[in-house]
Amino acid sequence: MKVIKIGGGCLAGRKVIGHIINLIEERCRGQIIVVSALKDVTNLLIGGMASALEAEENIPNIINRIKTRHMNVGRFLIPDQSALKDYYKDLNKTILKLERLYYGLNFTREITPRMHDMISCFGERLSAQLLTTVLRNRNVQTAYRMPHKIGLVTDGKFGDATANLEKTERNFQEHLKPILNKKMILFIPGFFGISEEGDITTFGRGGSDYSAAVVATAVNAERLEIWKDTEGFMSADPRCVPEAQLIPVLSYEEAAELAYFGAKILHPRSVEPIRAKKLDIVIKNTLNPDAGGSRITAVSPRSENIIKSVAHDTDIGILKVYGSGVGARPGIFATVAGQLSESGINIKSVVTSQTCISLLLTQKDLEPGRLALNKLKSKPFRKIEVNNDIALISIVGDGLIHREGIASRCFSAVAACHVNVEMISFGPSPAALYFITQKKDLTSAVVAIHSTFFATPRCEPL
Repeated sequence: MKVIKIGGGCLAGRKVIGHIINLIEERCRGQIIVVSALKDVTNLLIGGMASALEAEENIPNIINRIKTRHMNVGRFLIPDQSALKDYYKDLNKTILKLERLYYGLNFTREITPRMHDMISCFGERLSAQLLTTVLRNRNVQTAYRMPHKIGLVTDGKFGDATANLEKTERNFQEHLKPILNKKMILFIPGFFGISEEGDITTFGRGGSDYSAAVVATAVNAERLEIWKDTEGFMSADPRCVPEAQLIPVLSYEEAAELAYFGAKILHPRSVEPIRAKKLDIVIKNTLNPDAGGSRITAVSPRSENIIKSVAHDTDIGILKVYGSGVGARPGIFATVAGQLSESGINIKSVVTSQTCISLLLTQKDLEPGRLALNKLKSKPFRKIEVNNDIALISIVGDGLIHREGIASRCFSAVAACHVNVEMISFGPSPAALYFITQKKDLTSAVVAIHSTFFATPRCEPL
């Protein structure tokens, strides 16, 4: 038995969803499918919270937009009018629960983390309900089960929960075994679980990949397949490097580093549950389902030049905290990091010197981070600078830290194209080296590095 995760990018528009339904019918009998929300529905749900908070009169329009998206797909894919009416009844019941939450939010005048998670998970719930109905209309044995009903237990952290694998596995054995024995298709909405206190808690944006990994581990699946609208992991972003190559096999460590440093193929946390049982993850392209895709496994063969991929990320910035001896005086970094953590801000990476602590944050966290640090009553720093005109570039490959000359070749290629490197981190991960450049130099740097390790060198921007 496999666990298959279908992403929101594959659930975009009626015809594309129809294609996905055909693939499921042909290939997924007896399998578990962890499903994302229809494309952009989660954004509608989250944006709707602010609108509902602003004015009660906005709520009917929010509900109508979300309802119409699903009704249009249902009308296209469910030709039987009686079955379509039954679907509309089920849809209305779910939508009514969502509508009550929006009115409750407007009444309390506050978007709490608990409320945010309760509302934002409705896209996955609606998606599972829709796909199940469409397949049942084709006389395919199909069911769906909600994570909070079958015991996908989390640690209770709103917006960034972690699954309790041991308890989840026990619960799944109890609740899912009878269904799985019938060899039917089972849908489970991704993205969320339930705390031991009974609260809905989500795994963060993109967390359906992590959900699928938890499910695969809990049911002892043969492997986890991630269905995407792309071929798999590539040696670089094809939009920067058209000659980028598919990576057929990579390790857990390589996949996690690539996901963390810019490759949007897999959620970075997805390998966490999988490692324990050494399951394979396979990325499959729904537009070319018979292609091999990328396989992620415990140990992958090393390429001749060690490097598997050159990734990049532009959704980052640097918060520079200046002060005399900040890199040497005890407690300063703890104070800075603690203040950011209490403000819900994640530090992606940090580099320190005697006079400066450079904190790598996502773009949305830069200004909140600056404001949070300036609220400190006793400031252990002289000034703060924000730099948001940068890009992060990483080269990834198992063993690169032990191979002589890798860093030298990388930075020689970048220097030959007259690109200035602003910040370097090499050593914390055995599989990754990353550095910072100006955004304007991103394409030149990526092309130069990729050309050095994979093809004929060239420096000119595309």
